[in-house]
Amino acid sequence: MTTVALSACPACNAAPAAEALATRAAPRDVKLTLSLPTIHCSACIATVERVLNGHPGVQGARVNLTLKRAQVDADAEVSAEDLVAALKGAGYEAHELDAGSAAVTATDRAGRDLLMRLAVAGFASMNVMLLSVSVWSGAEDATRDLFHWISAFITLPTIAFAAQPFFRNAWAALSARRLNMDVPITLAILLALATSLWETMLSGEHAYFDAALTLTFFLLAGRYLDHRTRAIARSAAEELTALEVPRAWRIVDGHEVQTPVAELCVGDLIRVRPGARMPVDGEIIEGTSELDRSLLTGETLPVAAAPGTQVSAGEVNLTGPLTLRATAVGQDTSLHRMADLVAIAESGRSRYTSLADSAAKLYAPGVHILSALAFVGWYLYAWDVRTALNIAAAVLIITCPCALGLAVPAVTTAASGRLFRRGMLVKHETALERLAQVDTVVFDKTGTLTTGTPTPTNLDAHDADSRALALALAEGSAHPLSRALTEALRAEGVNPAGLTDIREIPGHGTEATWNATRVRLGRADWVGARTGVETSAWLAIGDTPPKPFTFTDSLRPGAAEAVAGLKAAGHRVILISGDAEAPVRRLADTLGIDDWTATALPGDKAARIAALQAEGANVLMVGDGLNDTAALTAANVSISPASALDAARVASDIVLLGTDLSPIPDALRTATRATRRIRENFRIATLYNVIAVPLAIAGLATPLIAALAMSISSITVSLNALRLR
Repeated sequence: MTTVALSACPACNAAPAAEALATRAAPRDVKLTLSLPTIHCSACIATVERVLNGHPGVQGARVNLTLKRAQVDADAEVSAEDLVAALKGAGYEAHELDAGSAAVTATDRAGRDLLMRLAVAGFASMNVMLLSVSVWSGAEDATRDLFHWISAFITLPTIAFAAQPFFRNAWAALSARRLNMDVPITLAILLALATSLWETMLSGEHAYFDAALTLTFFLLAGRYLDHRTRAIARSAAEELTALEVPRAWRIVDGHEVQTPVAELCVGDLIRVRPGARMPVDGEIIEGTSELDRSLLTGETLPVAAAPGTQVSAGEVNLTGPLTLRATAVGQDTSLHRMADLVAIAESGRSRYTSLADSAAKLYAPGVHILSALAFVGWYLYAWDVRTALNIAAAVLIITCPCALGLAVPAVTTAASGRLFRRGMLVKHETALERLAQVDTVVFDKTGTLTTGTPTPTNLDAHDADSRALALALAEGSAHPLSRALTEALRAEGVNPAGLTDIREIPGHGTEATWNATRVRLGRADWVGARTGVETSAWLAIGDTPPKPFTFTDSLRPGAAEAVAGLKAAGHRVILISGDAEAPVRRLADTLGIDDWTATALPGDKAARIAALQAEGANVLMVGDGLNDTAALTAANVSISPASALDAARVASDIVLLGTDLSPIPDALRTATRATRRIRENFRIATLYNVIAVPLAIAGLATPLIAALAMSISSITVSLNALRLR
C-alpha cells in the first residue's frame, strides 16, 4: 500500500522523495565514535579491533588507549547499537559518543597555548639569567653593555609572545574601567622593560630583563596549573555529556528516518523505542508502555503511557515502542523552560567574587600608589628622572604580583588533586571557595541519596515455584522492576521455570503458559489484584489470588555516612524530592533527616533554596536530575553524580565520579582548609611586601635582589599549598 502526501506545491511533494531516492542510490559511509571505559592494555586494543573489524559492514576500526575510544569507519547500514552489542559479547563495555562533543575533549588548545608560552618564557629566562650572572660578577663598560643588549634581544620578543594572556586580560579590565591582578602585572613587566632599555641605552649598571622574564614565567606556571585543574574536570564532564546522542527516529511516508533532534518540527511523527528518551514534548498516538520520569520529577514508580498521554522531552520510554506527535520542539520544550530557570539562577552566581579578585581590588591600587609615591619622592629628592623611574620600577617588581598570582591556583590545584583522588572533579574556579562557606546541604532523593534502582524486599515470602515463575517472567521484560527481580533471584541461585508463549504486554507486564496454566507478572490492576502495594510487581498463577513482590529504592553507597558526617560537622541537612510523600518520609527517617519535602516541582526546589539564601544560608545542592538543574544552579555551590543527566552535570560545580557519597563531608573540610591556605598565602605575600617594599623604596633593590625575592616568595607560596596533599 502506498501513502500519498498532498501538498499545494508539487516541488514540496517531490523533494522528500527525490532526497530519499538519492540517499538510497548513494548511501554514505558513517564514522562512529565509541567510548571504551574498561580497556587498559594492548591486549584489549587487539581484541576490540578484531571484534570491530570482523563485524559485517565495518571498513576499519582504530582504538586509542589514551582516550579510551574507538574510531570506526563503516557502511551506512551499520549502527552503533550493533557494534556496542558485539563488544558486549566480547566482554567490553561500550557507549556511542557524539562525535561533535567528543572532539572538544580531544583537543586542549588553551592548555597547549599556555604550556608553549611557559616553555618559551622558562627557556629565555634561564639564558638571560646566565648573562646577568656575568654582570653581577663584575662585568663593566662594553662587556656589560653587550650582555644587556643580548638580554634585550632575547627578552623583548619573548615577553611579546609569552605575556600575551596578561596583556589581554589587563586591557579587557581597563577597557571596562576596572582593575584586576593582571593590571599591575602588565605594568610591572612593561615598566621593567622600559627602564631596562633606557638603562641599556645609557650604559647603566642595572637592568631588569631577568626579573621581567622570571615574573612572566612564574605567573604562567600558576595560570597553567589553574587551567589544568579545571581542564581535567571539564574533559571528564564533556566525555559523560557526549554519551547523550541527540538523534530521533522521525516517520516519513511510513518509514523511520534517523534525524537530528534540532531538525524536528511541531507535528512530526516520531517513533520512540524502548529504552530511549523522548526527544520532544508530544502526545502519544500509538502504542502502550510505561514512562520513567525520575530524572524530571523524581518519581520512582513508572507511569503508564497510552494513546492520548502527554509526554515531555527527557522522559524515558521503558517497555513498548511508542509513536508520538510533536507538540513542542527546540526552545519550546519543557527542557528549555527548565533552562530558563537555570539562566536566571546562573546570573545570581555570576556575581560571586573570588578571593583573588577581592585581593586584586586592594592590591592593584595600593601597588600603583606606592610606585607613584616612590617616583615622586625620589624625583623631588634627587631631581633625577632616571633614578626615580628605576626605583618606581623596582617597587612594582619587588611587590611581587607573582606570589599573589600563584596564591590561588597553587592551592586549588593541590586541593583539586586531593578531591580527585577521592573521586570528585572540581569544574568551576571558585567552587572550593564557595564550598568552604557552606552551612546548609540540600539533597535530592531519587538517584542521589538512593541509587534510583529498585531492590526486592519480600523474596522470602514466596515459595520456590513462585520465585521460579517470577524469574522466568521477569527475564522476558526490560521493565526496571523486572530487571531488579531477575538480578535478585539469580543472586539467590533460583532457576527459571519452563514457560511457553512468553510475551510482554507493553504498559502492563509479562504473561506466559506454565503447565497449561496462564501466569502473569505485572501491574496490580492487570493481574486482578484488588489493591496495589506501593512499588510492587504482582504474580498471578491461574485463578489463585495474586501475590506482590515489593520493592524499595536502595540507598546509594555512603549516603548514611555522608549525612551523618555533615550533621556531625554542624551542617544543616535538608531533603527535597519530587517523589511521593511515603517513600520520602521513609528515607528521611532512615537517614535521620528532620527537614524534608515531598512532591516538589523543579521551581519549588529552586524557590526553597532562594528562601534559604534569603535567610542568610550558604547552600550546597546535591542532585542528579533535570528537576534538580535549576536548584543546582541557584545554590551557592552544587554537586552531581557522574550518573546524572548531562544538564545536571553542566549546572553543577563538582562531579562525583563514583557511586559513593561519603567523600562529600571530606570535600567540605578540604575546601575549608584550602580557603585557609589561600588566605595564608595572601598573608605570606603581604609580609614579604612589608619587608621588600622598604628596600625597594630606599633604592636598595637591585635586579638580583628583585629576582631572588620573587623566586623565594613564589616557592614559599607553592610549598604552603602542597601541605593540602
